[in-house]
Amino acid sequence: MEFLVVLFNMASLISAACRDAERLPAALVTSGVVQGVAALALVVFRAPGGIFLDHGKAPFYLYYGILIAVMIFGFVEAYAGCYVSGCLNDRRAIGMTILWVSILPIVLVAGLGGFVILK
Repeated sequence: MEFLVVLFNMASLISAACRDAERLPAALVTSGVVQGVAALALVVFRAPGGIFLDHGKAPFYLYYGILIAVMIFGFVEAYAGCYVSGCLNDRRAIGMTILWVSILPIVLVAGLGGFVILK
């Protein structure tokens, strides 16, 4: 899949989850897994570049720290989708909060080029 197709599909899942509570667990699981796998692919297959190279060790470690944090958050988001599906009416607010907070890590992975590896 191409970068724009993946982002468009994730955006459509998120917007559908905002309208229909029944789609919230699927949106959480899908966006969490895609986000976690894209961050893992960046850690494994892509070395840091640009500003992360020539400015000492701190940006180098920051690059990998961000990716590991995004990867962990993605898998926690996927688990939250399973948790929310247990009692959707009572846990909808938790799921929606996690879904809206997950937009920042998606943008971070996209900015670092994580979805290009998914081709």
